[in-house]
Amino acid sequence: MAPIVTYGPAQAAVPLVLDSPHSGFTFPADFNAAVSEFDLRDGEDCFVDELYLPATELGLPLLAAQFPRTYLDPNRHAGDIDLDLVEGGHWPHAHVPSGKHRIGKALIWRTLDDGRAIYARKLAVAEIVGRIERCHAPYHRTLAQLLDAAHRRFGRVFHINCHSMPHVGGKMGEGGAGRARADFVLGDRDGSSCAPAFTAEVARVLRGLGYSVAINDPYKGVELVRAYSNPAAGRHSLQLEINKRLYMDEATRSKHAGFARLQADLMTLLRELLAWTRRP
Repeated sequence: MAPIVTYGPAQAAVPLVLDSPHSGFTFPADFNAAVSEFDLRDGEDCFVDELYLPATELGLPLLAAQFPRTYLDPNRHAGDIDLDLVEGGHWPHAHVPSGKHRIGKALIWRTLDDGRAIYARKLAVAEIVGRIERCHAPYHRTLAQLLDAAHRRFGRVFHINCHSMPHVGGKMGEGGAGRARADFVLGDRDGSSCAPAFTAEVARVLRGLGYSVAINDPYKGVELVRAYSNPAAGRHSLQLEINKRLYMDEATRSKHAGFARLQADLMTLLRELLAWTRRP
């Protein structure tokens, strides 16, 4: 299977682009993890690509990773290497740490959310480079192409980086263990990755639909909003986290009856945002 898939139009018919970097669960043969595939899905944003799939009928492209986040996290810089996971503790290429290694969640995850080690071994440099070339590079290249095409056509582009989150924080989770999350968390890197009006409009629509919304708490947005945002140039990126309890059973990783309502509400949100982008 290809490492990525783009649903919907090859180029955006509207100035809005979606990507789902963490909904994949096709396990590469060279993973060689020390925990089960079920446990490795701990980091998965289950069904997020499916939740947003009807958006393609509105003219939005949806880029989705097919590989698991625990294999490689495309929401990291390619140089965000956890040296504790590398054979010899040395990375010979550009090293761009984000600090995520402290919770075991750099480019290649070292631990699950509950703190368990994913590997009973170190990873060779060549192994990590191979994952970057097969998974990280095509994901970022395709997202850049989608955003650039929309920007050329419309003079501006709005990018929603689509995620879901556990309803409470785990041992190695953002914001602290046991902390309950809002229904939605919007991350604009403290107002730097998109126009404040865009964040405010997303929050307004979601609250109008009856959801609780937090902004930059505990998720501010990571590499996929940082790398492709430049509000002054008309490039706006927003990370949108959905509380998993709204649509799935986290213990069994299966959808529940709330899925259909949430999917319909997300389409309402996107239609409202499309109308907002057409305003002078």
